[in-house]
Amino acid sequence: MSLSTETESCDLCIVGAGLAGMNALAVASEYLGRGQRVLLVDRRLRVGGMWVDTYPYVRLHQPHPWFTAGDIPWTQGHDRRHLATRSEVLDHFTHCLDVVRQRVTVDTLFGWEFDGFTESDGMATVRVSAADGRTRTITTPRLINAAGFAVTPNDPLPVQSHQVRSVSPNFCDVDEIASDGAPVWVIGGGKTGMDTAHALITADPHREVSMVAGSGTYFLSRDETFPRGRRRWWSGTPASVSGAHMLSHFDGTNEDEANRWFRDTYGVWPTQGADTYVLGIMSAAESRAIAAGLREVAMDRFTDVVDGPDGPVMTFASGQRRTVAPGSWIINCTGYVLRDAGPYQPYLSPGGSVLSIQLRSATMHLTSFMAYFMTHMLYRDRLADAPLYEMDAIDLRAKSKVILPFGILCLSQHNLSVMFERLPNAVFLRCGSNVDSWYPLTRQLRGSLTFLLRHRRDRDNARRTLDTLRERFDLRCGPLAAPHVR
Repeated sequence: MSLSTETESCDLCIVGAGLAGMNALAVASEYLGRGQRVLLVDRRLRVGGMWVDTYPYVRLHQPHPWFTAGDIPWTQGHDRRHLATRSEVLDHFTHCLDVVRQRVTVDTLFGWEFDGFTESDGMATVRVSAADGRTRTITTPRLINAAGFAVTPNDPLPVQSHQVRSVSPNFCDVDEIASDGAPVWVIGGGKTGMDTAHALITADPHREVSMVAGSGTYFLSRDETFPRGRRRWWSGTPASVSGAHMLSHFDGTNEDEANRWFRDTYGVWPTQGADTYVLGIMSAAESRAIAAGLREVAMDRFTDVVDGPDGPVMTFASGQRRTVAPGSWIINCTGYVLRDAGPYQPYLSPGGSVLSIQLRSATMHLTSFMAYFMTHMLYRDRLADAPLYEMDAIDLRAKSKVILPFGILCLSQHNLSVMFERLPNAVFLRCGSNVDSWYPLTRQLRGSLTFLLRHRRDRDNARRTLDTLRERFDLRCGPLAAPHVR
């Protein structure tokens, strides 16, 4: 028997209660009154987004105060250098929701799937459904679809061999792996792979841990980006500065040369030959510990483990084969980010009622920044006429992993300049995710002055580079294709 569809209305509907959705909610609450209602929808059973599903030993890349919604401060009493755990991040998300509820009425629909929307006469009609078959229709003048990175847990890798145990960080008993003692093969050299290798190696330095690292991943040096103590006054390089240096070496065609320069200047990497950067951060100590603890590193692509006459054999995309010990653990740590995405939606719908924060129409390098700044633009009615560029970051990643970070940082540089001319200075000063505020005020002011003097010229250079990428890769990259009104 089908269940009837319930209908309700709200002043704002936000789909997604992860970092992007919470930033959109925090910003929107500055423009809405106590008597207005926000409906927060998420397929998970609580606030937190990908952090609800992620593996238990995950840690933030960056010092925790800069991972937040709007400018809501952490209240857990950690040293500012602390790299928060999953439970600490989830507790902070809950705190952020409590803070926002002091400003505006927020009702939640947790455990509900977003099934799409239609738009007519300045209103969006949102369809959601629950696992038990219930459906709801929500009418609202504004919808923010904060899909963000759309991260989903990794399944274990399918293997033919019956003599190895294939798992993923999300679907295994970590304590069982740690206590078992059998060799481990970590499949993937990105942040998840490095987290997993580091957790195993530091727990037992004698453990046999090996890695299949593909072409290798390098990371922004945490020591250089977040120097400790008094060193913040004279040493280290703020992320905005290293990013600007990165783009000054890139013209849309010379990615190999620019990538090597950036890696050698600002990067750390535990595996040899690393050529891929996915905006991750790592300390030199972590890198050394992983490099020293790995028994073997295969710079290749994993394809399978098959049973041979002498035991299990791992096969690679290059055609190489390697014998592995029976009983070995095969842990799927391949990348989560920029892997899954739904169909294209423009960042602003044709009628101007729907803002989409997702990677098919990316406007900045991180979805937290997209949600923060684009929600301000939405509520100030500045989106429809702003010459922002959008980019299909999923498509660019498929065509060139090396170029991806250059492309999305170039996109962010262009759009930040456009928004700077349309938003009050207070919006930029109150962005709690601005990691440059790690540094003393004098160094922050120096960076702000440099931006004021250069942002128009840098925006012109960024636009030319983005146009080059569009032509070179047949990429959706440019202003919205049709006029958008509200």
